[in-house]
Parts: sequence; structure tokens; C-alpha cells
Amino acid sequence: MQIYLPIAEVSVNAFLLLGLGGLVGVLSGMFGVGGGFLITPLLFFIGIPPGVAVATATTQIVASSFSGVLAHLKRKTVDLKMGTVLLIGGLAGAAVGVQLFRMLRAIGQVELMVTLSYVVFLGIIGGLMFAESLRAIRRAKGPHARRPPRRQHNWVHGLPFKIKFRTSGLYISAIPPLMVGALVGILAAIMGVGGGFIMVPAMIYLLGMPTKVVIGTSLFQIIFVTAFTTLMHATTNYTVDMVLAVLLIGGGVVGAQVGTRIGVKMKAEQLRILLAILVLLVCGKLALDLLLEPAELYSIAERGGH
Repeated sequence: MQIYLPIAEVSVNAFLLLGLGGLVGVLSGMFGVGGGFLITPLLFFIGIPPGVAVATATTQIVASSFSGVLAHLKRKTVDLKMGTVLLIGGLAGAAVGVQLFRMLRAIGQVELMVTLSYVVFLGIIGGLMFAESLRAIRRAKGPHARRPPRRQHNWVHGLPFKIKFRTSGLYISAIPPLMVGALVGILAAIMGVGGGFIMVPAMIYLLGMPTKVVIGTSLFQIIFVTAFTTLMHATTNYTVDMVLAVLLIGGGVVGAQVGTRIGVKMKAEQLRILLAILVLLVCGKLALDLLLEPAELYSIAERGGH
């Protein structure tokens, strides 16, 4: 069933969009990521203009993240204090990112910038996560598999403005969570992502949070940052397609509940390596599209392009 998207100005199969939303919802519930790193490139692949894909993907991320975080709140696996600190940084970063997006759109460089950003960030994060996950799986099978890992202290623990995060069992500076949140906010605005693919590894390896509270806390922060980003895009760049958003949200809410149930039954190491593989696959597809010669060498650019 074809449906016309008024802002994107293209016709797309409605069931395809529901399926994409459902798939990303499952990932959101399983891994604690908003799923934007997947939904935005997939929207590119089916012909949605980059500016509209980036802005509209954030609406679906809000819905799937909200659905997922409700399940985690019931299990008491959300650190609300840590989530609030991450959120403060995220809102500031999102405000900056929306203005950068508007500038890039004005000079017609949105598509190239978004795609390059995906390739670079997904390649780095996916590679690091994959390598670490393999090491974790080997350690789990080794002679000391049952020995609890020692909490390592790094430069983060020497910074000022320390706060006690009881749910996470941490006493660290508020500066690193603010920085992580700000970076995620910028990425949410420019790339149409919740930023979970960066925030989840940062919360585990940089902040030292237990894996069991990372997913729920990540989703909590993602909800508010992406909602703010959507509002900013709608009022500043006018690139949010509500018809597209409703279809993606419909699939995403259902998928998030399914993903949360799957994630609870899997080991943390298995979840991380699956997420790493998925990130690398998306990165490879985008990089290939940049390198290969397009089927049509000439196309009509978006308004403001060259």
C-alpha cells in the first residue's frame, strides 16, 4: 500500500515503514540505543531525502525509547540521577547541533556531511565494541570466568564536582557525563540518532556503570534529547514529516516491548557483540555507497543545494 509523504515529497509502501519502525524498536529494547543509527540510513536507502530522514527519525526514536524505558523502570534498572546529568549535557548539545544542521542545509552539504559522519562514527565505535566484546567473551570462558571484574580507576575518577550515583554504585565527577551527553545531543541533531551507539559504550567503559543499568539509563536520556531535537527541527528547519513519523512510531512502540524481553534473556557480552556487528554492517553499506558510482549521475538538489 503506497502512501504519499508530504514533506519528503515521495510515495513509499506503508507496511515497509511499519516494518522498519518495528525493527528499530526491537533494537532499542535490546541494546538501549534509540536506533537512529539504523533507521536514518534505511530511510536514505528507500529514497527519503536526508534532511527529512534525519529530522523525522528522531520522532520514532522518542516513541521506541519511551516504550523501552517503561519496561526498565519496572525492573528498577534506570539510574535517574545519572540520566538527568546526561540529559543536561544532551539538551545543550542538541541546541548547538540543530544550528549546525541549518547551516549545512543552507550550503547544500547535509547529505555528504551526514553520511560521512555515519561512516566515521560507526566505524570507530563498532570496531572498538567488537574488539572489547571478543575479549570479554574469552575472559568469560577462561579459568577466572567466575571472578568478578575489578573496577578500574582512570582519569575520570580524579576530576572535581563529584556526585554519588547510588543506583550505579558510582562516586564520580559530573563533568564526563555532561560531556558524553553534549556529544550525543550534537549527533542527535546532525545525524538523526539517539546517540545510544556512543552513549552505551561510554557509560560502560568511560564512566564504569554496571551493564544492567546502562540500557535503561541510556533510553531515559535519549527520550528527552530526541524530543527536544524533533521540536527544534520542526520549528527551525521545517523538515519533520508527520505522516512518516506516525508510521515509524507505530512499528517502533511494539518492537521496543519485544526487544526488551529478548534483551533480558541474553548475556551482556552477547548483546554488545551483536550491536557491534550491526553497527559495522551499517557502516560498511554507507561507505560502499560513497565509493560506488551512483546509477544516476545528476539529480535535482534540495532547496538550498548546489
